[in-house]
Amino acid sequence: MFAVPANTVALPANRAIAHPVRIARDLAADRHTWAHLVRYDPDQRWFTLLERTDEHEAWLMSWLPGQRTGLHDHGGAAGGFTIVSGALSERAIRTDSANRPVEALHSLVAGHSRVFGPNYVHQVRNDGPDPAISIHVYRPARAPMNGYTMDPVSGPVRSETG
Repeated sequence: MFAVPANTVALPANRAIAHPVRIARDLAADRHTWAHLVRYDPDQRWFTLLERTDEHEAWLMSWLPGQRTGLHDHGGAAGGFTIVSGALSERAIRTDSANRPVEALHSLVAGHSRVFGPNYVHQVRNDGPDPAISIHVYRPARAPMNGYTMDPVSGPVRSETG
């Protein structure tokens, strides 16, 4: 039998080595530290930086019904995101071994998370009737975001404007 002394508190996970989804989920669970920051913009999805270190950055985002990102990647960054409230969908696009486009649609609700690697092309949107909140973590921090258009034959094509 293993006894834990009273008033023992586990040390927090080292975020420098934690998985991006672990960071997003930990931040989501600590709602009182960011809830006062949430805003809803009727013209575009809203976002604000929650945390930036040398290893990662975390963003809080809100989505009104119909709001979405363009098709994009996060450059060389890997990362993940967690849905805090509401529902979002993610459209992920890649090319298969024969260089044909393959699309996947993921329906996500509060508590769901998605993970992505470098150069992962996707689009996130709120297709539901209610607002949504999500937390996104990227590693490394300050990676460039690149825009894409979808060619039905060749798949995602990086936009000139990025």
